[in-house]
Amino acid sequence: MKNYFLKAAIAISVVISLTFLSCKKESDKTLPTEPVQINLSTNQVSLIESANSFSFDIFRKVVESAGESENIMISPLSISSALSMTLNGANGATRDSMLKALRVNGLTPDIINRSNKDLTSALLKVDSRVLISIANSVWTENNFVVKKPFIDILTQFYDAESKSFDITDPQVPTLINNWIESKTNGLIKNMVDKLDPTTVMLLIDAIYFKGKWKSQFDKDNTVQGTFYKSDGVTEQVPMMKQTYDFKIFSGQGFSLAEFPYGQGNFVMDIILPDDNNGINNVLPLMNDNSFKGWLDQMYDRKTDLSFPQFKYGYKKELKDILTNMGMGIAFTNNADFSNISDIRTQLSFVLHQAFIETNEEGTEAAAATVVGIVATVAPSGPFILNVDHSFLYIIRETTTNSILFMGRVVDPLAN
Repeated sequence: MKNYFLKAAIAISVVISLTFLSCKKESDKTLPTEPVQINLSTNQVSLIESANSFSFDIFRKVVESAGESENIMISPLSISSALSMTLNGANGATRDSMLKALRVNGLTPDIINRSNKDLTSALLKVDSRVLISIANSVWTENNFVVKKPFIDILTQFYDAESKSFDITDPQVPTLINNWIESKTNGLIKNMVDKLDPTTVMLLIDAIYFKGKWKSQFDKDNTVQGTFYKSDGVTEQVPMMKQTYDFKIFSGQGFSLAEFPYGQGNFVMDIILPDDNNGINNVLPLMNDNSFKGWLDQMYDRKTDLSFPQFKYGYKKELKDILTNMGMGIAFTNNADFSNISDIRTQLSFVLHQAFIETNEEGTEAAAATVVGIVATVAPSGPFILNVDHSFLYIIRETTTNSILFMGRVVDPLAN
């Protein structure tokens, strides 16, 4: 009898296993093997073109502001999302300056909001093999009165979580950092050190990405190889290798290669200058129009690829760069954020932090952007009243304003 039940159990296990494998194979067969087209409206096309222009412009300025030997990484999507949320609170010249900096002149905040919402939704679900998440939040100081329409816009179009904080609580930076860390799979840590005591609001965007190469590298083929640094020094690094048909474009002084993740909706583009120190020659060539032209000329080409593993983080305060891009008024006491509150406010900082790791399996990356908003402080210091000449005085009862005495003093020493 025991043998009978044992045989039956084994038979059932085999059937279950075969059924699972069959379902898995069927599931794999139904997944796309090529990029799935995301259909765009006219407004979405305009927003993407503007966003790409912003991406190239701000990246170029970040590079210009950094040292020659410093690794750099930003997420233009995170930065523009945080600033797009902030844009909804701006009016007048402040709003115009932010539209200019974001390179979205001609698009209204409403069009930007709706297009961002639809594009975000499409990006999140286009490739099930790629893990991507985008999270937003608005943090409001307990004593700061915010206009409800502003919060409603952030909730409706950016799915922003509403949080409150007490600026006198020393744990506030920790609470903010914990939220950012949780939304970036632990990759972005300790982003905010401290806050200005006049801080009344924070707008935060966090993005996380994990994609596996469509053509993964074999770890057994990874070897130590020479990497030539910009200062002329060489170092030995883990160099991944494979031979595969990649899309390639050979430009004037550089090569462009495309390495897809998953089904190919997400890719990593590598722009490699011909010269070891040729990055500064390529940067001026990069803009939305030229990049689209390069992509149009790419074609599949059998490629012997050697590609270094890399892993690093980067942090940057963007106030000076955004001021240079045209929105300096937003950081002054002339800023108009009257759509946020009747209390006058201005931007105090735009902080960005990013992280990336690339290996044989794929790429894991994350970024966060924090926009700090402070109450505009009136000029400080005591009012100067120097009673050094003739004056009048009145002595009165304050609740009735009944005047008891009145006088004039022209000589304080006279009897």
